[in-house]
Amino acid sequence: MTIQTTWLKIEGMSCNHCKAAVERALKQIDGVRNVLVDLDNKRATVTHNPKVTMEELARAVERAGYQVLT
Repeated sequence: MTIQTTWLKIEGMSCNHCKAAVERALKQIDGVRNVLVDLDNKRATVTHNPKVTMEELARAVERAGYQVLT
């Protein structure tokens, strides 16, 4: 199976609770294999099945209360 990595710049995270909320939201997407959120750089690295779209990732982050910057 092919694996893809997507990097997301996320606005609005300020603490470990924020980091955990974003990680949890992204990990709930079917096809996401791993999520690493870097609070200092406001980035998330998501390893996933190529069928998972950028829009799905962004919607999950937004549902958690944060914004993906493009």
